[in-house]
Amino acid sequence: MIYKGYLKQREKGIKTISFYSLFGFIWCTIVALGFQSCKGKPTNQVKSSVSYTSTAINPDKLLNKATNQLTKQLTFAIENERIPRTINAKGEIHWTGEVFDWTEGFFIGSLWYLYEYTNDSKWKNGAENLQTKFNSHKLLTNNHDLGFVFNTSYGNAYKVTKNDNYMQVMLTAANSLITRFNPKVGCIKSWDVDTGWQSQRDWKFPVIIDNMMNLELLFKASMLSNDPKYREIAITHANTTQKNHFRENYSTYHVIDYDPITGEIRKKETAQGYSNESDWARGQAWGLYGYTVAYRYTKDKRYLDQAKKIADFILSETVKKNSCIPYWDYDAPKIPDEPRDASAASITVSALIELDTYTSNSYLASINKILTDLSSNKYTSKIGENNYFILKHSVGSIPHNNEIDVPLNYSDYYYIEALMRYKSKYLISS
Repeated sequence: MIYKGYLKQREKGIKTISFYSLFGFIWCTIVALGFQSCKGKPTNQVKSSVSYTSTAINPDKLLNKATNQLTKQLTFAIENERIPRTINAKGEIHWTGEVFDWTEGFFIGSLWYLYEYTNDSKWKNGAENLQTKFNSHKLLTNNHDLGFVFNTSYGNAYKVTKNDNYMQVMLTAANSLITRFNPKVGCIKSWDVDTGWQSQRDWKFPVIIDNMMNLELLFKASMLSNDPKYREIAITHANTTQKNHFRENYSTYHVIDYDPITGEIRKKETAQGYSNESDWARGQAWGLYGYTVAYRYTKDKRYLDQAKKIADFILSETVKKNSCIPYWDYDAPKIPDEPRDASAASITVSALIELDTYTSNSYLASINKILTDLSSNKYTSKIGENNYFILKHSVGSIPHNNEIDVPLNYSDYYYIEALMRYKSKYLISS
């Protein structure tokens, strides 16, 4: 195997070395002497083909291991007619909620990725069986997570099969999602605030950084329907979030609460981070992924620049903390005795692989290091263990005392996605 070359060089020569590039070069030198880092962007050199070496990631080996593990989980899921989410305090599998669960699409998406990888119909059959469990949720208008749910499941299904029925499900879900858009605010509302813990926060129109991940469904809906309204809402939401969610260093707040009548900002807070001004790790990953996707569909350079700056922030933080697998919050008070969040790392590395497609600077060294850490015995389950989840040590929400240091189906999903992207982008048969 060798790395893919690029069809053309976008720039010639060696560019001026940036601060982060120089810092990364110095740090990588330290790594060679025995320390760890995942800030691996040593220079601003134009990308070029390099020889495949034994130190590079072997995505086929890792995908085959994931296939073996999820084969057992799929069998268990079909037997129980439920969708795996995580494990409970007793170490037993915890299924997604049947009324609605924002994570219900991720396991299905993993099955579709493995069908795409193996062409084994068991994955397709399993995905088609289980995604019917939440088909009716496409009509829900009380939750912003329809993008998460239906893009990962039916979106991947349509990509692989081109089944028009799957496209119609996506369009119905997109129509439900845009009912939550407020043109005065310029955003899609995240949570309703009349019930549950959200009702105790004095919010009126909360918008969370996670909501950037729902925009891909809208971009796809415009492409599939030739109706620009979905795309226009997605762009407006991305612009408003870019303006209001990010600090000067390109870290992001988790929650911005707006006045739904005037559109003015009421609060900048957190729900799942350590504090309002701290940097919740998965939130930073959602931002990176979201703006990379926004650039994919619009080619608006503002989104590319935003994604690059978020990536610089994340990678600089991993240098400071000396680990590619971040603590659940970069500012958690008891570091290094805080839980790490593999889900934040898997989301980040998948986004970096796509971002690497659009930039002249290479993120490949960082990508390799993150994937190396995720695929190590420390973070990857042995076959048959961990209730057949692939990755260990993720965090749902510490402030809610929920899903702490456990496997999570979305951590597995983005890890598989990253390996699929890595295989497609960097490796070809010699």
